[in-house]
Parts: sequence; structure tokens; C-alpha cells
Amino acid sequence: MRMVSAADAVAGIESGQQVYVHCAAAAPSVLLDALVARAPELRDVGMIHLHTEGPGPHLAPEMARHFRHRALFVGPNARAAVNEGRADYVPVFLSEVPHLFDRGALPLDAVLVNATLPDAHGFCSLGVSVEAMQSAIRAARTVIVQLNRAMPRTLGESFIHVDDIDLAVEVDLPPYEHIGGPVGEIERRIGEFVAERVPNGATIQLGIGAIPAATALALQGHRDLGIHTEMFTDPVVDLVERGVVTGACKERNRGKIVTAFVMGSRRLYDFVHDNPMVEMRPVDFTNDTHVIRSFGTMSAINSAIEVDLTGQVVADSIGSTIYSGVGGQMDFIRGAALARDGRAIIALPSTAAGGTRSRIVPTLTPGAGVVTTRAHVRTIVTEWGVAELFGRSLRERCRELIAIAHPDFRDDLVHAARERGLA
Repeated sequence: MRMVSAADAVAGIESGQQVYVHCAAAAPSVLLDALVARAPELRDVGMIHLHTEGPGPHLAPEMARHFRHRALFVGPNARAAVNEGRADYVPVFLSEVPHLFDRGALPLDAVLVNATLPDAHGFCSLGVSVEAMQSAIRAARTVIVQLNRAMPRTLGESFIHVDDIDLAVEVDLPPYEHIGGPVGEIERRIGEFVAERVPNGATIQLGIGAIPAATALALQGHRDLGIHTEMFTDPVVDLVERGVVTGACKERNRGKIVTAFVMGSRRLYDFVHDNPMVEMRPVDFTNDTHVIRSFGTMSAINSAIEVDLTGQVVADSIGSTIYSGVGGQMDFIRGAALARDGRAIIALPSTAAGGTRSRIVPTLTPGAGVVTTRAHVRTIVTEWGVAELFGRSLRERCRELIAIAHPDFRDDLVHAARERGLA
């Protein structure tokens, strides 16, 4: 490992090369800024990553000639670039992202990493995100690390040795914080319906947003829950501190919260720092269907943009406009469905656009992509109730879904179902 300045660390990246960037709250902003500062001398540098927090300077319109982002999941800072044709979206299950690098589908010239300073044994922790980092580090010809005094030291498959680092720059910059918005009455009702279907002792997957936060609130009376998830945020800390999450009943990784990345407040980052209860694992483990189904009472809670009357679930686009990505929804929906007493739940508000548009729709918006198919879907929850779709015919699904649509739209949905011979 050679210690250099940030400018020198990225000086060897050349036009046309491909670079993987540490994701989510671990986005290596010092290295990114140094690379963007070289933009005038670079053309078509491929920037590959999942969602990253922060401004994403390489995604600005004026950077289009210099950097071409390949999005494996589309975060807010990348949506305009993807939908304006300045960046590319790759639909891929989150569980398979490491395989892109391990199998050479996406060759890497360099990887930009945000890690802790080395410990006494020479190991640096990848901190708040391990996602596909180990595969990217193995695949990249040059490993460039910002050794960060402010990065929490997380445990598990979270370490890189100094012998595997080519260039490093020392920084002192906390990971990005992500503060969730308020939980409204609609989300509270959805959370209560979801929590009613989670038994004591279950292992749960909870993501980010108002509905997972509301579900966590509604789970506060439960006992001995476990966590196996691709990511978690502050509400899980609340459940641990209340004694709700113990992991005592987990069939594997007992007593451990297993995750691939975390994103939230400083309180969350303090919680995961050197915490033996939190085990960081890459997404080809956390999102492996075989692993997920090994938890007998696995409860996976995911969201959606819209659901049609036959149960097709759209989660990555609004019409033809890409909004997020395939992510881990299908990994967890299928894994939970295959578990002995598992629960695969899609939870969403019944309306969008200030109540003017139903999220339960007769047919999908043109251009929308199906993430969870009608054969994979099991349980749909809105603030109006629960639709159980497993084993139901198309006609029966229509009845179930119309019953949990917003009352203002039910007559139109019934009419549309009759026109299709489904009511």
C-alpha cells in the first residue's frame, strides 16, 4: 500500500477504463471529487455502482462526455442521468451483482473504496457497506482506498488487508447520513397490517422508508425477532434496544443481525461500530434464495409502485421512466415464499400523486417493468387491508385487490375487471 494524495490516487485512471464505486452511505466522496477534477483530460470512463448517497459529481450533465455511469440500481442522484440517456441502467437481481465481477461480465480496471484505517493486524473494515465490494476488489486491477478515520468499524465479511490495497489517501469524513421522513397515518395502518402477519420469533427483512419504519413501530410488542436483510436503518436499533430483536430463534447466524449495508443517522453508525451483533455479509449471501428460505418463519416486506389486477408488481419504474432498480425484491420474495412458514409481503399505499391516482390498476402503465411476477406474488397490503393471492385465480385476485384499493377507485376497477371478463 502506498500513501498518496487524493489527486495522485486517481491519476492512473485513464479514458475508457471501468471503475467500481463503493455504494450507499459509503460513497468515497474524496476520491470521486478528485477523479471529477480530472474530467477535462478524460473521456468515457465507466462508473459502475449501485445507489450512492451524496451529490454524485460524475453524474452532472456537464460530465456526460467524461463519465458514463452504469447503474446496477438507480438512486435519486442518478435518475435524471439514466432517463436522459446520459447513463445506463442494468436490470439485475441484487444477489447476482458480485457475479458480474467474479465471472468477468463487467471487467474492472479500478475500484474506489471507503474503509477504516488498518487495525494492528493490517485489516481495514469496509464500514457501512460491503454489498459487492469483495468481488469488485478481487476483480479490479487497481484498488484505491480512502482510509477514513470517521468510518465505523463493522464486523463479518467486511475486511480488506493493506497488502491488497495499491493506493490510499487518509481522510476524516463521516459516512453520509440518511434521515427518514415522518410516518403518516396511512403508513401506520399498513405497518399494523404487516406486523399482524409476523409471528414472534420470525426472521424479518426490513428496508428503508416510511412503511418499514411504520412496520418497526407496529412490531414493538413482538418477541425474539431476528434480522436477515440486505440493508437496515434506524428503526432496527429501536427494536434491539427494546428487546424485540434478539435473533434467538434464527436457524442460522443466531443472535446476529445480518446485512450487506446500513444507511441512516449517526446513531445507527455508532450502533454498528465494533458491534458483534451486526454481521456484514455480501449480497450473494444476504440475498441468496437458499439462505433466505432456510429461516422457517422468514417474513420479507417489500414495496411497489403499482400492482395490476392480476398481481403483477412494478417496483423499478414509473411507466418507462426508470425510478430505482430490480434490487433485492425478487430475491427475498422468492426466498420467503419457499420458507417453511414464510411470508412474502408487498406493502404499498393505495394511491399516489396526492390521492389522485390508484396504485392498484387495471393494467400496468405502458412501459412499466414487472419486478415480481403474478406467479411469485403472495400477499399485498395497503392501508385498506390485505389481499392473499397465492393459489388464487385471476378472477379471485381481482376481487382481493379491488377490496384493498382506495374506495374512490373501486368502481372503476370493477368496471375494468368486467370488461376483461374477470368480474
